[in-house]
Amino acid sequence: MNLKTKNPALYYLQRAAFYLLVLVIAFYLLAPFFWAVLTSLRSPGDLFLQPAQFIAAETTFQNYTQVFANPNFQRGLLYSLVVAVGSVLISLLIGSFAAYALGRFRFKGKQIIMYVILAVSVFPQIAVLSGLYTLISALGLYNSPVGLILTYLIFTIPFTVWVLTSFVRDIPGELEEAALVDGASPLQTLFLVLFPVMMPALVTTGLLAFINAWNEYLFALTFTSTNRTVPVVIANYSGATQFDQPWGQIMAASIVVTIPLIILVLVFQRNIVSGLTAGAVKG
Repeated sequence: MNLKTKNPALYYLQRAAFYLLVLVIAFYLLAPFFWAVLTSLRSPGDLFLQPAQFIAAETTFQNYTQVFANPNFQRGLLYSLVVAVGSVLISLLIGSFAAYALGRFRFKGKQIIMYVILAVSVFPQIAVLSGLYTLISALGLYNSPVGLILTYLIFTIPFTVWVLTSFVRDIPGELEEAALVDGASPLQTLFLVLFPVMMPALVTTGLLAFINAWNEYLFALTFTSTNRTVPVVIANYSGATQFDQPWGQIMAASIVVTIPLIILVLVFQRNIVSGLTAGAVKG
């Protein structure tokens, strides 16, 4: 006998409490984003109105027009895209080979390598900032997208290797054996057999690494001066005077930067779920 039949009043009370909790959490998470969208659709003179008047104020898209007309923002979007895509592609390429070796072969010191990778992935960025600055300057890569890509690999490669290794371990060995019996070389087995099976994990790790690289601020601020990514451009937004803070344009730029991430998550939602849950349950 379930709770609904045994005690209907308690059952419906629990259900009501559950849905109320869900609404509170959803409101807490979505309210800042809703207010940012609302601010981006209001004129500068409406920003100091009372909340009720502010919500009912006239909608305008002038902030978005001004943001897209800003050459710094246009360059920032381009640099962010180049740096994020470049770091993700390199991370997936290197991480796939490393994960295959760590997940399939036995060799001395493998556990130590895994612990080092985990330690590097949780290492604070500020701790390696000065050393990286010296390295990037010595290589002549300061204020270059290539320099940012190299620095972003510090946190994208360890994350990619760690996630993909756990996925590779759960791939049945019979797939490789069947491919080798059919005459496939190890590289053909990796590219034609294992990579298609790893696709959910590759999409998941690639998307999460892309989000980290797209939103990264500290390295982009330190290793660039003019060729800056969009988070730094938004942080340095200024108005006509030093006392003028264009909150409407800042919110509009933030929404524009966030929309591609939302679209990517919605498009690859199934791959993300299957990639995150892969290996969680063993049959």
